[in-house]
Amino acid sequence: MLKGKKIVLGITGSIAAYKSCLLIREFVKQGAEVQVVITPAGKEFITPITLSALTHKPVVSEFFSQRDGTWNSHVDLGLWADAMVIAPCTASTMGKMAHGVADNMLITTYLSMKAPVFIAPAMDLDMYRHPSTQANMQTLLSYGNHIIEPADGFLASGLEGKGRMEEPAVIARRISEFFDRKDSHSPLVGKKVMITAGPTYERIDPVRFIGNYSSGKMGFAIAEECRRRGADVTIVCGPVSVKCDDGIRRLDVESCEEMYQAATREFANSDVAVLAAAVADFKPADVADRKIKREKDDLVMRLCPTHDIAAALGQAKTERQTIVAFALETNDEEANAQRKLEKKNADFIVLNSLRNEGTCFRTDDNQIEIISRTDKKQYPKCSKAETAKYIVDEIETTVSRK
Repeated sequence: MLKGKKIVLGITGSIAAYKSCLLIREFVKQGAEVQVVITPAGKEFITPITLSALTHKPVVSEFFSQRDGTWNSHVDLGLWADAMVIAPCTASTMGKMAHGVADNMLITTYLSMKAPVFIAPAMDLDMYRHPSTQANMQTLLSYGNHIIEPADGFLASGLEGKGRMEEPAVIARRISEFFDRKDSHSPLVGKKVMITAGPTYERIDPVRFIGNYSSGKMGFAIAEECRRRGADVTIVCGPVSVKCDDGIRRLDVESCEEMYQAATREFANSDVAVLAAAVADFKPADVADRKIKREKDDLVMRLCPTHDIAAALGQAKTERQTIVAFALETNDEEANAQRKLEKKNADFIVLNSLRNEGTCFRTDDNQIEIISRTDKKQYPKCSKAETAKYIVDEIETTVSRK
């Protein structure tokens, strides 16, 4: 709940500005005190009178409220608030926030804000997927801001995405959950966790690919458990049908190359990386631009290695970062896992074995062993949700030591 919380609500010039009224109602209903700061463009879409009636406070828009020299202090607002929420947030405002262009009251308030900042983007699809907008979003995330958007709204390739503002009820719930988690004692509270999940597909021709049976269920279960413990979670997932919790930022990819690009970019700003994806080790050296026809009995295909994502992140890892790698083995399980632990520079390995029937691919259960440089722990067969708790427990222990 938000009882007693002070929230600065920033409103910008988007057609979605009407939703801010619903958002104010959600905040007030949960007991929050709301102060609106609106841009000049925002007032073209919704009137300050309406907003003031809902918040019972004068709306702040200009630096000077009267011609007698009375001015609005953005510094005082930055000290007063427990959170700043900018919803809707246009591409223009995100650009100004990312680059410190302090030309209106909202941006100066943002630059003075001592409390957590939550951003709900709202814009045209073409503007949303433009590389400059995507770059600004990455910059804002690197500054420690929280971006709230629909679960399927932000894709790693930037080629798709809805760009629409998340629904007010969901935004309010996310803010409320954030404050609930702040009271938690988990070392993951406020940490940025990046998780890879699912398979990758390596194209042979327009209709065929090399892939595997991974469903992504284990990675998604870990993502949900990390979020429950207060982490800011991003999941980079291959082609899967698993739905994403609306509190988790999701980046959809297809190939190892796309997953590598997304994972390396996200890892730079992450505290923890959990590499649960079943990434293809090889891809066709040549991809046909047309469907390959059956013309003879034999078809010879040359394969070349894909990126070793875990090894790449292991090389880039700093002392503050934690890496969890996964190993799926069919024989010499522990020996292979130990070699991978060293090669990938991981903090620990989650070992799965295909010898354990009813686990791994296409199942709801798993049976794992966690191997670190100093310890080995075996766990019983149980649901992937329960398995995720064991894994996240180990992550918490590792993070608390750093």
